[in-house]
Amino acid sequence: MGLDARRDRDRVYQPAEDSDLLATAAREAASSTDRVLDVGTGSGYVAHEVAETGARAIGVDPNPHACREARDHGIETVRGDLTAPFAPDSFDLVTFNPPYLPTDPDDEADDWMGVALSGGETGRAVIEPFLADVGRVLAPSGHVLLLVSSLSDIDVVRERAAAAGFEASAVAEDSFPFEKLLILRLDPV
Repeated sequence: MGLDARRDRDRVYQPAEDSDLLATAAREAASSTDRVLDVGTGSGYVAHEVAETGARAIGVDPNPHACREARDHGIETVRGDLTAPFAPDSFDLVTFNPPYLPTDPDDEADDWMGVALSGGETGRAVIEPFLADVGRVLAPSGHVLLLVSSLSDIDVVRERAAAAGFEASAVAEDSFPFEKLLILRLDPV
């Protein structure tokens, strides 16, 4: 691995337990004919796992280093914010492992890793705008797999999802000493 690749890797969220939980749920949910968007793709791990099912997976990330790393892993990647770069009704499945760690407003994310982890004061600063727009890019029978942490208040995320026109059901979970992770499947109502 060259110096530039190592430097990029230090600026990109690498797969962890939350990534594995989402990737497993996404592999189970995806079919070979699906068009899948992996929002906040980071290293491209979840998109790559979904592509292994035969689905066409595309990643989107605001971090140029993440886009480069995902492309290096064979993932078609767009640099952009959440679902904004995409046309209506474009995807059968959207996956998202958002930044969900609650952070003090005085501790602004000043680097790409901070951006990848910081969920704002409530842990939902990125989840809420995602929920507000993701329905636009879903095909009529599409659905969303959203990773949620107990640190960002799962019940409030469910309420926000309902307000955005989704029915939420848990399809996977994992517990750790400091948090519970849940994969919510969001279906348009």
